Amino acid sequence: MKNLLILIVAIALFLHFYPQPELTEWYEEQKTWVLSEFSDATDTKVRLNPSKIYRDLESKFAQFNENEQGYIKEITASRANVKEFFQKYCADKQVSSPVLHQSNQKVVCDAISPYQSLF
Repeated sequence: MKNLLILIVAIALFLHFYPQPELTEWYEEQKTWVLSEFSDATDTKVRLNPSKIYRDLESKFAQFNENEQGYIKEITASRANVKEFFQKYCADKQVSSPVLHQSNQKVVCDAISPYQSLF
């Protein structure tokens, strides 16, 4: 056990004074993966359900064309997509979506806005 501890300390000292880019990259990847897994495991699930936004917008689908309806389905496929869309097109009012008409984009942004704190 003592030898194992000495080996771990020796490796830590070596890596501290002689950093290895490949090893550092691998370490960062593993750290990101572990943190995301831990986050998923401890998630309280008190978050936005993207299908709720889709259901809210379904009543207004008469004003959307088929292309826009498909795009809304893509947006509401996951929380990450909703968050990305909101940050990209709703938070900055100057940027317009390449798929949605400007008035329809406002409708989608207005539907997402009440759930902004649940991202």
